[in-house]
Formats: sequence, C-alpha cells, structure tokens
Amino acid sequence: MDEDRARHRSMELPKPPRCPLCGKPREQRYRPFCSARCRDVDLGRWFDQAYSVPVTEPGYDEEPEEG
Repeated sequence: MDEDRARHRSMELPKPPRCPLCGKPREQRYRPFCSARCRDVDLGRWFDQAYSVPVTEPGYDEEPEEG
C-alpha cells in the first residue's frame, strides 16, 4: 500500500510556479508575477532601494581589480 502511494506521488505533476510577492499562480504575460500590480510593486521596491545587489568595493588603500 505504501508503494502505491509513493508511486502516485512520483507521478503527480509539479505545482505551477507562484508569484514571488503574493503567492498566486503566475501569469505568462507578467512573468514571473501574477499581475501588473505585483510587477509594479516589485519595481517600486527596487526604485526605493528596498532590494539591492551586494557589492564589495575596494578600500582606499587597495588597488581596484582590473579585468
């Protein structure tokens, strides 16, 4: 009986991706979000610097890396 359950679970389809902000199913048109609203909220967070990409800047006594 446990084998049947395990086999059934392995045959289940993966869950559709969800919107990273609200968790609703994604809409292809607004990928990876579900709506224009969630897309715009995310963009606003970037503009407000709520999100940032970490950067390591060289110190004053260090030479910048060339490359």
